[in-house]
Amino acid sequence: MAVEGKASILNNPGEPAVVEEILVDSPGPNEVLIKLSASGVCHTDLTVKNLNGNGMSFPIVLGHEGAGIVQEVGEGVTHLAPGDPVVIAYRAPCEQCPACRRGDPRHCYMALRPQQRIHRKRDGALCSQVLRCGTFSTHTVVHAKAAIKMPKEMPLDKACLIACGVITGVGATMNTTPVFAGSRVAVIGCGGVGLSVIQGAKLQHARQIIAVDVNPVKLDWAKKFGATHVVNAKEVDPVVEVRRITEDGWDGGVEYAFEATGIPMCTEQAVKMLSYGGTATTIGFPAAHDSVTLNLGDMATGVYWNKAGLNVCHCGDALPSHDFPLLAQLYLEGQLDLDGMVTRKIALEDVEDAFHEMETGDVIRSVIVF
Repeated sequence: MAVEGKASILNNPGEPAVVEEILVDSPGPNEVLIKLSASGVCHTDLTVKNLNGNGMSFPIVLGHEGAGIVQEVGEGVTHLAPGDPVVIAYRAPCEQCPACRRGDPRHCYMALRPQQRIHRKRDGALCSQVLRCGTFSTHTVVHAKAAIKMPKEMPLDKACLIACGVITGVGATMNTTPVFAGSRVAVIGCGGVGLSVIQGAKLQHARQIIAVDVNPVKLDWAKKFGATHVVNAKEVDPVVEVRRITEDGWDGGVEYAFEATGIPMCTEQAVKMLSYGGTATTIGFPAAHDSVTLNLGDMATGVYWNKAGLNVCHCGDALPSHDFPLLAQLYLEGQLDLDGMVTRKIALEDVEDAFHEMETGDVIRSVIVF
């Protein structure tokens, strides 16, 4: 029997998100119905809106950073039961692609998908779900392996952040480009993902963590989350300053530079910040036409002579079934700060305001609390 609820929906390209009544079908085989408790408002949701759906069919239920309680399980689901608290993962490995078959599920080409189960109540229209999730809603249906069980004591208004922003940043330092203890790290861009990179570098026992941004408020946040140094890129050349801070008699630079802005110039800067044999990692969401120019021959900062590497991070190359419980445990032990990541708690009706605040204000994460 269908469950009635509400969701923040994009009905047409160029229109604001509006709250509509929905009907959610019962879960099918290997699916679960989740009653949402909280959902983070991530920049990816704003990007979907700004790109007029980014190729998805309208209407679209926004949201992909959610946590809630399992309400119903479909046929074949044995690892979850009604009442279980879960975080929703948008990248549950498919188990069939070449990466999965060679035993590398962190680099899965695809993700397990549920059937579309959410309908707009007023006309029965079938809704797309952002990243197979659709968490700006009171209820959603996801693949059972995308629902990751949480400890009972884990607060779900904090746990939801693990689903995207936090695992992307922390995972970049643990999975995509593992940071070794005692290393030097630069983080360009100190929004939610960049601050999570800083937390990950601290968890990995980096010696120096240098935060780079143009916003003094974000640089203050960076210090609170573990940055040892901050660089305001409006006031100084960030490459020169990072290399000055890390000067050790061997021409300076960091072993790891993480770019969390999606701005091509920042990727170029990350490469130039590297010490010999260092690795830059690009995390930010680029536009389709974006490109970078990398120097090869400069003796100090060129890719060839500096033996620089470049990695790409998608969602922290997460294996949610392993990584999400780990991050929850780190939070419960006081080693991972999720409380400080929540700038505002809002209602479902406040999504458009949260988008505006994201573009113009000083906010790490707005969290919808149902």
